[in-house]
Amino acid sequence: MTLPVALSGKDVIGQAKTGTGKTLGFGLPLLERVTVPADVEAGRAVPEQLTNAPQALVVVPTRELCTQVTNDLLTAGKVRNVRVLAIYGGRAYEPQVEALKKGVDVIVGTPGRLLDLAGQKKLDLSHVRGLVLDEADEMLDLGFLPDVEKIIQLLPPKRQTMLFSATMPGAVIGLARRYMSQPTHISATSPDDAGATVANTTQRIYRAHSMDKPELVARILQAEGRGLAMIFCRTKRTAADIADQLAQRGFASGAVHGDLGQGAREQALRAFRNGKVDVLVCTDVAARGIDVEGVTHVINYQSPEEEKTYLHRIGRTGRAGASGTAVTLVDWDDIPRWQLINKALDLGFPDPPETYSTSPHLFEELNIPAGTKGVLPRADRTRAGLSAEQVEDLGETGGRGRKSAAGPTTTATAVREERPARTRAPRQRRRTRGGTSLDGAEPQSGTAVEPQPRKAVEPQFQTAVEPQFQTAVEPQFQTAVPPDTAERPAGPRTPRRRRRTRTGAGDAAAVGVEAPALETPGTEVLTESVVTEPEADAAPKRRRRTRAAKPAADAVEPAETAVAVDAPEAPVAESKPRRRTRVAKPVAEAADTAEQAVAVEAAAEAPVAESKPRRRTRVAKPVAEAVETAETAADTPEGEAVPKPRRRRARTTTAPTES
Repeated sequence: MTLPVALSGKDVIGQAKTGTGKTLGFGLPLLERVTVPADVEAGRAVPEQLTNAPQALVVVPTRELCTQVTNDLLTAGKVRNVRVLAIYGGRAYEPQVEALKKGVDVIVGTPGRLLDLAGQKKLDLSHVRGLVLDEADEMLDLGFLPDVEKIIQLLPPKRQTMLFSATMPGAVIGLARRYMSQPTHISATSPDDAGATVANTTQRIYRAHSMDKPELVARILQAEGRGLAMIFCRTKRTAADIADQLAQRGFASGAVHGDLGQGAREQALRAFRNGKVDVLVCTDVAARGIDVEGVTHVINYQSPEEEKTYLHRIGRTGRAGASGTAVTLVDWDDIPRWQLINKALDLGFPDPPETYSTSPHLFEELNIPAGTKGVLPRADRTRAGLSAEQVEDLGETGGRGRKSAAGPTTTATAVREERPARTRAPRQRRRTRGGTSLDGAEPQSGTAVEPQPRKAVEPQFQTAVEPQFQTAVEPQFQTAVPPDTAERPAGPRTPRRRRRTRTGAGDAAAVGVEAPALETPGTEVLTESVVTEPEADAAPKRRRRTRAAKPAADAVEPAETAVAVDAPEAPVAESKPRRRTRVAKPVAEAADTAEQAVAVEAAAEAPVAESKPRRRTRVAKPVAEAVETAETAADTPEGEAVPKPRRRRARTTTAPTES
C-alpha cells in the first residue's frame, strides 16, 4: 500500500503492526530516489546529478535499530551499489568522518551524533531529497523533538518526508503535519486481525510476586518448543541482575541496556542473532524495531509503563506470520497500571490470576514439563554463551562502558602508550630554612635536625617550602647548649619561647639554670627555665607556667620543727592566698600542732594562733610560711639580726591569660 504513493514523491504517514515490513516500505522508495553511478551508466541520470553528499536521511531513536536498518538498506541496495552509512553515538568519530569524506548516498543515524557532525561542518545535509522518521511517535516525543526540529531546519525545504510507526497517536499526527506537505495517511490492517496486537501471538498475564519471579522465569524458559527468548525489564539494574541470575542457573544469557558500552551491547545482540545466546535480557532500548528470527517467547519481567510500550515489546515475537508467546508478570503494585493498559488495548485480562513457580496452571498453559526446576540441566546446556562472541573495538568515546569491553585497547589508550618515556632527570631543589640551606649548615636551634629522605617527585609537582610554613621544634624536645659553645649561624632566626616552670633544684640543673638552694621541704619554688636567649629586638613570647605536683602530706613538717624563737611578722596580708582544696586538711593539722606549742612566744603572736584555723585553702600558704619563718629564727645565733624572710610571689596575682 505504501510503495505506489511513496514512489510518486508524496509525503506519507505509514502505520502498521509490528513485523509487517515497514523498513522496506520506506527503504525501497528512498533507494530509488538516490542517484548512483549505476544510473548514469544505464542512462537514467546525467553525471551532473552525482554527488558525494548524502541524498537521503533516516532518523531512528536507538543505536540497535540504526544498525539493523542500515543492514536492511545495504541488502536492498546491493545490486545498485548504494553507499549506506550508520552514524550513532558510542563509536569513534574518525571512521564516520572518513566515510563521509569518501562519499555517502544514504545516512541512517540517531539525532545526537547527527547534530554533532553537522555542527562540526563534517556532515552536509543540504542535498537531502528524502527524510524518514522511523518510530515517529518516539522521535516526536518530548525527548527527541528539539533535536528533530534542529535536524529538519538543516534540510532543504523541498523534500519528501515519510513517518512510520506501529503506534501513531492523534497528537503525533497533528504535530507531524507541521513538517509535511499534504501527507497521505496509510494504516495497514488485516481483515481477520481487528485488535491492536498480532493475532498469532498468544498472551499470558500472571500476577506474580517479585521474590518468586526469577524462579518462575527459569521454569518458563524450559517450556517445550522454546526457541530464542527476550526478557524486558523496566530498569537497567534489574536487567543486569536478571542476566546474572540466569547465567548462574545455567542459561546462556546476555544483556542489553544503557549502562553497557556500545561494544558490549552489540556483542550481546550479535550473539543473540547467531544463536550463541538464547536469552536476551534488555530494557526498552531493544523494544522498538529489533527483528530477530526465531524469537518464540517474550517475557515482560516488569509491567510496561504504557500501552505503546507493551505493543512494541510483544511485537518482537510473532513477526512475518510466525507464532509466538508473550508472558507478562504483573506485581501487586502494578495492578492499577496494568488495568489501564488492558482497558486501552481491550485485551480482556483485567484481573490476572495469582501465579507462583509451583502453580499447576502455569505448567499447563505454557507446556512446561512436570517436575521442572529452576536450574537448567547440564545435558541441555548446549549454547556457546556470550563469551564465544568477540567484542568489537569501536573506539568508544568517554569512559562509560570501558569496563565491560574486554577487547583490544581503545584509541586513547594506544596514543598514550605510543608516547616516549621521560629521559630528563627531575630537577632537585634544596630545602632551606630562613634563607639558609639545610645541607651542611649549622642548625639554628640547640640540636641539629636531620633532613628526612625525600621521594622522587616530578618537577612540575614540586613546590618550594616557604619559611613561614615550616614547623618549629618545641623547646621541651630541644637540648640546651651553653651560649659559649653554641655557634650561631648568620641570618635571621626565630626567637625561642620561654617557659616558666615550678620545679626543684634538680630539675633546674637539668636544663642548665642555677636554682636557689632552698632546703625547706614542702615549698614550691618558682624558677625560670630558659633554653636559649631571645633576640634583643624580638617581640617577647607569651610565658607559660607549669608547676610540679607535690604531695599534700609533705606541705608542712611535723610539730617538732617549730622552735621557741622570736619570729617577725609573717607576710600574710601582702598577697591573696590561693584556693586549693587538696592541702586543706594538712594545713589544718599543722595549725593545730603550732597551737599546742605553748612555749613558743612568737607563735602566740602570729596571726595563725589568734583564732582557730578555718578549713579553707586560703590559709594554706600563710601557715606554711609562718612555720618556715619560725624555723629560720631558731637557727639564727643570738645577737645577729634575723634575716628578713624571702618574699615569694603569689601564683594567683600575675596569672597569665592564655589564648
